[in-house]
Amino acid sequence: MTKVRIKLSGEDPNALDSVVGQIKNLTDTLGMTFMGPVRLPNRKLEIATRRTPCGDGTDTYEHWEKRIHKRLCDIEGDEKYIKQILRIKVPTNVFVKISLS
Repeated sequence: MTKVRIKLSGEDPNALDSVVGQIKNLTDTLGMTFMGPVRLPNRKLEIATRRTPCGDGTDTYEHWEKRIHKRLCDIEGDEKYIKQILRIKVPTNVFVKISLS
């Protein structure tokens, strides 16, 4: 039995949940054990920029925020079934990190 840990991260939580749903459906049909998804803490990136680049006028700022959502899944199963899981189509805005043990 091979253990696989999959970390998914991206800006859109719905896209992450759809990829996790695809993985879960595939593991259920193949008879593998699936644990997760575990929701990891979000990372919040904030940037404050001044509205006027020249420096004249009042101090007015624009605030920008970007949130990165993360999910963690563990899978146990045979090596030939794990290769099928690695072929799942992932959207471009979802980043996947896979570690085998």
